[in-house]
Amino acid sequence: MILIDTHTHLYLEEFQSDIQETIQRSKENDVKYMIIPNIDSSSIFAMMNLCDTYKNCCFPCMGVHPSSIKEDFNKEINMAKEWLHKEKFVAIGEIGIDLYWDKTYILQQIEAFKKQLDLALEFNLPVIIHSRNSLHEIIPILNEKKYKPIKAVFHCYPGSLEQAIDLTQKGYKLGIGGVITYKNAGVANVVKELPLQNMVLETDSPYLSPVPFRGKRNESAYIKNIAQFIAEIKNVSLEEVADITTQSAIELFKLEI
Repeated sequence: MILIDTHTHLYLEEFQSDIQETIQRSKENDVKYMIIPNIDSSSIFAMMNLCDTYKNCCFPCMGVHPSSIKEDFNKEINMAKEWLHKEKFVAIGEIGIDLYWDKTYILQQIEAFKKQLDLALEFNLPVIIHSRNSLHEIIPILNEKKYKPIKAVFHCYPGSLEQAIDLTQKGYKLGIGGVITYKNAGVANVVKELPLQNMVLETDSPYLSPVPFRGKRNESAYIKNIAQFIAEIKNVSLEEVADITTQSAIELFKLEI
């Protein structure tokens, strides 16, 4: 059985003291590969060092997180573009719009999101979309004719079943993580109603640990707990969840494994 964590920030300081053990635990729990999204210019070198050290299992992405978008965001976008020209990445990410904490830079976030979608078109890469409190802003942008060829995953899918049906009918994937194990989160209902082919698995570690680890540091090994939870919801085997979601991840990110 092979599982893939399609969203983990293993380069952050929370893992500095035990990254080798963390990755070993992941492999022992059948999580053989990990997609590593960038945050901004301050995280690039740590991310690249991680992926160089563990290049057989960690695959980097390049992008600027919406929470890092300020007035001078073009510097960040240009830095990302420079890296895209000189290294190999499996996605543009993590990008998007976040209106949960602060709406001060909403116009800049929208412009930055479009510029990074343009990068996805230029480099023929899928995108990892952060859409917290912003699906109503993001969906109309993706509906623009020029962006329709782009493949995408909605990281930590935050929307309704109706929105999920609409997005998956357009070919987008839903990133399902530890939030599915939280009571009243609403994600379980979405997962229950949609085919497994519409989903990929993720942790967002070190954040959003699944039950029973909620409140503790998240890590890629817990993908197996998330997959088991999904298997129980959908009344299928763990192996079926693994096979289908892993194949979707391989196809989305064009992984050569």
